[in-house]
Amino acid sequence: MTTYVWDYLPEYHSEREDILDAVEKVFSSGTLVLGDSVKGFEEEFAAYHGAAHCVGVDNGTNALKLALQALGVGPGDEVITVSNTAAPTVVAIDGTGATPVFVDVNEDDFLMDVGQVEAAITERTKVLLPVHLYGQCVDLAPLKALADRHGLAILEDCAQAHGATQRGRLAGTTGDAAAFSFYPTKVLGGYGDGGAVVTSRADVDAELRKLRYYGMEKVYYTVQTPAHNSRLDEVQAEILRRKLTRLDAYVAGRQEVARRYQEALGDTELLLPKVNEGNTHVYYVYVVRHPERDRIIEALKAYDISLNISYPWPVHTMTGFAHLGYAKGSLPVTEKLAGEIFSLPMYPSLPSGLQDKIISALKEVL
Repeated sequence: MTTYVWDYLPEYHSEREDILDAVEKVFSSGTLVLGDSVKGFEEEFAAYHGAAHCVGVDNGTNALKLALQALGVGPGDEVITVSNTAAPTVVAIDGTGATPVFVDVNEDDFLMDVGQVEAAITERTKVLLPVHLYGQCVDLAPLKALADRHGLAILEDCAQAHGATQRGRLAGTTGDAAAFSFYPTKVLGGYGDGGAVVTSRADVDAELRKLRYYGMEKVYYTVQTPAHNSRLDEVQAEILRRKLTRLDAYVAGRQEVARRYQEALGDTELLLPKVNEGNTHVYYVYVVRHPERDRIIEALKAYDISLNISYPWPVHTMTGFAHLGYAKGSLPVTEKLAGEIFSLPMYPSLPSGLQDKIISALKEVL
């Protein structure tokens, strides 16, 4: 049987009774849309982050897009972010009519090079969008100082960083708003699509609630600002409520898997993840580097191990974003990493025996 980087079935088998009870609770409640489960999850996820508000939406991409719109981003504006990210980060910016502006990343941690941000700011810049990639936070203190100095908002992309901390602060609690995805693979994942925005700004919260419901406010069937249906589903919300109580345990499980990788592979040629000072890493994915990445991935197939790359094509090199005008070599670190990084299997319920098999195969291939 082939081993993949992620598998939800071991977790489902252990949590099946609770998951099915969540479904039964919603189906028996008499309310299937924006009911007590969504309301409860929003309150509990906000409380987990010590934030005033949480607005559940249908997916992480719309969490970003609607948060940008709630922060006033629209056509003619610019949003500074990175190209070393999942494409939805940039798709969301594009969806507002704004222009994504890229800065490069650090070679050692793969995160936004905050030192490049100020030079990218123009009179059109509206929001800084750091991506807490792979499970740890961008250096937010200097980014916040920069945003304050220039009168800019910060939207944190926390799709891969549920429960991560920086100097004791949870990811998603420093900026004006934070967008989360609950896609099944995430550290806190549902059984389908889902997303949310956390904020302590009442104006952002109010705008988000309108934007997720066709642009209607208070009186249904009356549109103030045309928008789409972007509601979080009741079933997913109830499942997420249950799983939120186990989030810290999921994080601890991932950290234990990472510890075993570090212990077993620390003396190999692989460059293992760097955890920055002051950060806790939640290892949404366990990303390593090697100049012969493609050979290694191909060789591991003989062991029935199928790995993936997060991400093989930087966003600025994609055909869909060619109009932005970024030539090859414009983001050299991002482009170099795309040829060397790959992900090892990572999920809290990864059996230690299976991890041993992966480690042994890797050592033989190396």
